[in-house]
Amino acid sequence: MDAFFAAAEQAAKPSLRGKPVVVGGLGPRGVVSTASYEARRFGVHSAMPMGQARRLAPNAAYLVPRFSLYRTVSEQVMELLGRLSPLVEPLSLDEAFVDLEAGGSAHDTASALAAGERLRRDIRVVTGLTGSVGLAGSKMLAKIGSEQAKPDGLVLIEPGTERELLGPMPVRTLPGVGPATGEHLRRAGMTTVAELAEAGEDELVRLLGKAHGASLYRMALGHDDRPVVSERETKSVSVEDTFDVDLHDRVRVRVEVERLADRCVQRLRAAGHSGRTVVLKVRRYDFSTLTRSETLRGPTDDPGVVREAAGRLLESVDTTGGVRLLGVGVTGLADFTQEDLFAQAAAAEQPAPAVPAATSAASNEPTEDAPSSLVEDGSALAREPEAPAERRFPAGHDVRHAEYGAGWVQGSGLRRVTVRFEEPGSAPGRVRTFWTDDPELVLSEPLPLVPLPLVPEPPDSAQSS
Repeated sequence: MDAFFAAAEQAAKPSLRGKPVVVGGLGPRGVVSTASYEARRFGVHSAMPMGQARRLAPNAAYLVPRFSLYRTVSEQVMELLGRLSPLVEPLSLDEAFVDLEAGGSAHDTASALAAGERLRRDIRVVTGLTGSVGLAGSKMLAKIGSEQAKPDGLVLIEPGTERELLGPMPVRTLPGVGPATGEHLRRAGMTTVAELAEAGEDELVRLLGKAHGASLYRMALGHDDRPVVSERETKSVSVEDTFDVDLHDRVRVRVEVERLADRCVQRLRAAGHSGRTVVLKVRRYDFSTLTRSETLRGPTDDPGVVREAAGRLLESVDTTGGVRLLGVGVTGLADFTQEDLFAQAAAAEQPAPAVPAATSAASNEPTEDAPSSLVEDGSALAREPEAPAERRFPAGHDVRHAEYGAGWVQGSGLRRVTVRFEEPGSAPGRVRTFWTDDPELVLSEPLPLVPLPLVPEPPDSAQSS
C-alpha cells in the first residue's frame, strides 16, 4: 500500500487531500510512522524524529495513528489477496507476499501482469486507496519491484534480468543487510550488490559467517528460494509507551504498568490467544533497558492475573532516576486458558486500579499544544469552563457532536479542542472550537472510507505496462 497510514487519513479527511500529512507520535520523543508523498517532498520520512519533521514541514498536518481504521482497511486488502491464492504471507498491515502460481492466478508473464493490474483495481474499488505491485519469481525481487512501482504502479521483473537489475543497487537493498552489516561491508569495500557477487561466497562467509555469508551471496546473484508461508506463528503479544517526560513517581509507574497490562490482554484476546509468560520492559532515564519475566502455572488471558504478574516484576526493578519507556508483553502463547485460581482469587480481593477519565484509549502521546486553526464559530467559547480533569482528544481522531455531527480533531490544548466537521466522501468541512468538557462532544469510531472512482483503462493495458 502507498504511504498507507497517511493515505488512509487523507481519504478519511477531505480537507487533507493533496496536502502534506504526517502520522506518528506527536510528543517530543515521537517519531514519524508514515509521511504522505506531499510531505516527503519536504524531506520527511518514516522513523524520523517528529521534531525534525516539524522543522522540515511546519505546515503539514500532524496526526496520531488510528490503528482501528488501518486494521479494517488491511483486512479488506488481505481478503482480496486471498482471492488470488491460498498462499498469502502478510508482513505488516500494509504489505504481503502472494504466491500466484499456487492459486492458479498466473502461469506466464501475461497472466501475471493481468492478475497484478486486476489486484490494483480491486484495492482501489474496495478501499479507496492505492497499492503498488511487484511481480517476480522470488520474494526478494517481488519486494524490490513493489518499491520501484511506488506510488500506484506495477513493475514486472522478467526472469533472467535479475543480476542486471540488482548489480548497481546498494547492499542495503538485500534482505538481512541492516545498518551494522552494511557498514561492515562498506569497510570491506563493498557498497553495491554487484561488488558482493564479485567478492565471491568464500569472502562473504569469512566476513559474515557461514550462514549469513552464503545466503547473501545467493541473493546477490538473484537467487531467493524462500517460500511464501501462509501462516506466520505469533510468538508474543506486547504493548509499550514512551513518555514525554521521565516518570519519577513510583505510584504513577505502577499505574502505567497496570494500564499497559490491560491493553496487552485486550490484544491477546483479540488475537484469540492466551499466554503463560508475562514480560516487563523498563527503559530508564539513561537509556539502559531492563526486562523481567515471570512464567505462570498455565496460559491465561485474565487481565487481573497479568496485572498482578507485571506488578510483581516491577518490584524487582530500580526506577530511581526516572523511567522513559514501559512495556508489558505475554509470550508462550496458546489458544486455550488454564486459569490460575489462586492469582484470580487474590485479584478479586483487590479492586482494579482506577484509570483516570482523562485517559483515552489512544497511544500515550500528548495532544497538540494549541488548536491548529482559527475559530470560525466562537459561540462555543462563550462560557467559562468548569475545571477539573480535562478529556483528551488526540489530533486526527474521530469525534461526534450532538448538533454538528461527525468530524475529526484538528488540534487541542489549553482546555479547548478544535474540530473540523467533515467525513469521507463529503466536501471539506468547517472548523469549530469547543471546551474539552463539552458534554455534546465525544470521541467516536472511524467512519468507513469511500472508494475512489475507477478510471476506465484502454484495452490491453496490462500487456503494455
